[in-house]
Amino acid sequence: MTMWVFGYGSLLWNPGFPVARREQATLHGYARSFCMRSIHHRGTEENPGLVLALDEHPDAHCKGLALAVEPGHEERTLEELRERELISSAYVEKMLDVHLDSGQTVTAVTYVIDPDHVQYCGGLPLEEQAQIIAQAVGGRGPNPEYLYNTAEHLSEIGLHDPDLEWLAQRVRSLTA
Repeated sequence: MTMWVFGYGSLLWNPGFPVARREQATLHGYARSFCMRSIHHRGTEENPGLVLALDEHPDAHCKGLALAVEPGHEERTLEELRERELISSAYVEKMLDVHLDSGQTVTAVTYVIDPDHVQYCGGLPLEEQAQIIAQAVGGRGPNPEYLYNTAEHLSEIGLHDPDLEWLAQRVRSLTA
């Protein structure tokens, strides 16, 4: 049986595992947003950055990529994803149905935000998000780099995210 992973942020451009197939997909009931303070990868405890997470909202949906793990790499992929995504327990690993653009529905490993976690910061105004992202740096590099990579990859695959596009433009002007 194929193991699927739903990518909506850095997994779009840096899956970190062998991908046998990529297909655009929609996850219902969640919105992609910068609703998680990053204290490891794109910020520090003293100066947190922001990373994308899936915030549960009944009327929302998120377009991203369903990534099929190369057969034989499922166990290692899950170990590495957990090491990467569950570093602070702000994300919760769920098996959720995603709807492939081809019409098929698959169950995918999906990382969503725990709204009760201390790193959760849903609902920040876009300008405040831009100010935070513009100056944060963490173990995996500058926060703006994460934003730019994600926005560019969404655009490359034809997915339109107005908030990310606005943030990328605003952060570029703040860091110019």
